[in-house]
Amino acid sequence: MNNVKNKVEFLEKIQDSLWKRLEKCSLCPRNCNVNRLKGQRGICGTDKELVVYSAFIHRGEEPPISGENGSGTIFFSGCSLRCIYCQNHKFSHKISGYTITHQELAEIMLRLQDKKAHNINLVTPTHLLPLITAALIKAFKKGLVIPIVYNTSGYETTEIIKILEHIVDIYLTDAKYIMPNTAYRLSNAMDYPRINHEAIMEMYSQRKNSHLNGGIMEKGMIIRHLVIPNHIEESKQILLWLKKYTPSSYISIMSQYQPYHKAYIYPEIKRRLTKNEYYAIKDFIDKIGIEKGWLQEFDTNNELAGIHITPGLAS
Repeated sequence: MNNVKNKVEFLEKIQDSLWKRLEKCSLCPRNCNVNRLKGQRGICGTDKELVVYSAFIHRGEEPPISGENGSGTIFFSGCSLRCIYCQNHKFSHKISGYTITHQELAEIMLRLQDKKAHNINLVTPTHLLPLITAALIKAFKKGLVIPIVYNTSGYETTEIIKILEHIVDIYLTDAKYIMPNTAYRLSNAMDYPRINHEAIMEMYSQRKNSHLNGGIMEKGMIIRHLVIPNHIEESKQILLWLKKYTPSSYISIMSQYQPYHKAYIYPEIKRRLTKNEYYAIKDFIDKIGIEKGWLQEFDTNNELAGIHITPGLAS
């Protein structure tokens, strides 16, 4: 309970300064500098409105996040990246869903806790951070005690991550690319590798020592990497970097890539992984000795859960 009290005290101190960031938005590395309080929109597509696409009990996350009861997952609309293969493009590339108040978001969090969720899982939250923190203040004061998961693309400034240290219990972050040209071609973010490395190192400095209770993570860090067709050597470089610089973090290696959204335009990623690509990664993991984490099973018929998410607010 003291931890919650500390979170509230910290959030109340920084809330005005977070809100002020929307006047010349600098919440993410894009630094669009638009005045969102006056309705201007940057790359993420959002202004001062809080838009949630879906909130529900999610049982498809990593085992220590989902557990038996599931993760109280909230998908926010909009995103500062523009991944051309995005499975959630219908609400991440567009502003789609429910426009709600921060008080309503707080109630959603409390309903998810009432449903016995192991945590509150905030998916792609940074561009809406001032509104989310306002909701967290309300929710904490009304009895929210379960861990907060920050589920991010990994395209974050270290300045924001340092703020999150006082709020977030678990980082669930991506490590998408290590080559700037790949990041530019597939996500329109040439600086992603540098920004991502800096963000991950800051997260790791805060949460490298994971704490699990009955197999459920209460504090810690999980780093995800999605293996993309025809980019196996880049995946190997990413895994080597993670092994070297984040040795005690959990690594989640995903083989679920499918050519959603505009991936059909790019011949090299217009398909799923082959078995040869999958086993090349599997063998490499064994070779370098990544022991903490998961490798998603190879299944050519597997459908991504994300593409089938339906709108709803955990009623």
